[in-house]
Amino acid sequence: MLKRMPFERPTEHYDERIITIDEQICALLKQRKEQSENNPGFPPMEYVSKWAATYELYEDFLKAIFGTFGSEEHFRPVVEPIEFRKHIPVLKSVENKECFYTINSIRQYSNASVVTFNIDWDVTTDLPSSSPKQSYFELHIGEPYFCRMNNGGSTSGHASFNYIITPPLPDDIAGIELVFEEYSKPFKNDETGTKITFMVE
Repeated sequence: MLKRMPFERPTEHYDERIITIDEQICALLKQRKEQSENNPGFPPMEYVSKWAATYELYEDFLKAIFGTFGSEEHFRPVVEPIEFRKHIPVLKSVENKECFYTINSIRQYSNASVVTFNIDWDVTTDLPSSSPKQSYFELHIGEPYFCRMNNGGSTSGHASFNYIITPPLPDDIAGIELVFEEYSKPFKNDETGTKITFMVE
């Protein structure tokens, strides 16, 4: 995953006469999140067309705005692990269809945990169109943990992905479930139906 570039203010100009409107936009965004339980989806295209005509805005501009609303989590401040502490052995595997999924350990840092998710498959076998090289997994643990894929890659018959978990998991991880949910594209709500669950004992 590419490192996020620092944001630079695109212009020094700001019309102070609209400060109240901009603050109202922020308040409405908060209200929108709460009312939709942070799952707003995307308005039907006929709504977008109607609002563009009513408020004299470009349709593509509104599409871009509503598309951005659904990706707020991707703008969460990035945490980089610091001060490595220890490895916690996991040594768990799950076989699903043509793939073999493994987690060997969790790396503990002072501010985060890191888990490596491995996928192996037989390169002599024809995999489905949604092969590990063409799909994306998101890690879910539940509150209060936020999981972000940091980097990954694949070679012939093997793929490996690193996930940063904040806040760090406890050193005693018994009872924690690590759920990897597969998507056909990154940052999309298009689940493939494949869900790989590791229960740590």
